[in-house]
Amino acid sequence: MSLEAVLWDMDGTLVDSEKVWAEVQIELLGSLGAIWTMEDCVQLVGSHLSDALKVWMARIPAGAITAEELARRMFTEVVGGLKKDVEFRPGALDLLQALRKEEVPCALVSASYRVMIDAVLGHLPADPFEVIVAGDEVTNGKPHPEAYLTAARQLGVDPTQCVVIEDSNTGVEAGTAAGAYVVAVPQWVTIPEAPRRLVVDSLEPLTPESLRNLLR
Repeated sequence: MSLEAVLWDMDGTLVDSEKVWAEVQIELLGSLGAIWTMEDCVQLVGSHLSDALKVWMARIPAGAITAEELARRMFTEVVGGLKKDVEFRPGALDLLQALRKEEVPCALVSASYRVMIDAVLGHLPADPFEVIVAGDEVTNGKPHPEAYLTAARQLGVDPTQCVVIEDSNTGVEAGTAAGAYVVAVPQWVTIPEAPRRLVVDSLEPLTPESLRNLLR
């Protein structure tokens, strides 16, 4: 088997945007009368935004805001934060650039909506990914494999010969369900070892060759 493509998650994997999400959630939901903590934020790491919205609304006093308005405000504030600045996860940008140099196709597969992805891409060199699959462009969010299968199909590659890079359990489950080899680099949650899965503390030691070796 050979490495046909690398499929990247974004939040918490490529960039440390989970901190932005947490800050916005705690401040905005608190202003609306909800008790929302960092532990609550951790529970939603990797969730599809439509699922997160249901959880947020269930914690806000009835009548305080509509779901549509909450989504608009949450998205606006997160996008604003991401446009100002993003912090790349250790080793992520170096690995992405090394893969691009060796012409290994890369896709970005995120639960975040396209407008949020665009905010992050503004901090990257031009066209770092051949394919982008956003959370608002699929019917089923992670842990369903649809997003990763969609990315593989658009790249024209076999998902079983791809490496998925993720930081959340829902993302890892999606990559595994798609048939890919998963590299998990957890930040906020614990991810157990499993077949066709490598759990690492950082992406810094990884190279295109080490990813190829996972599939050999």
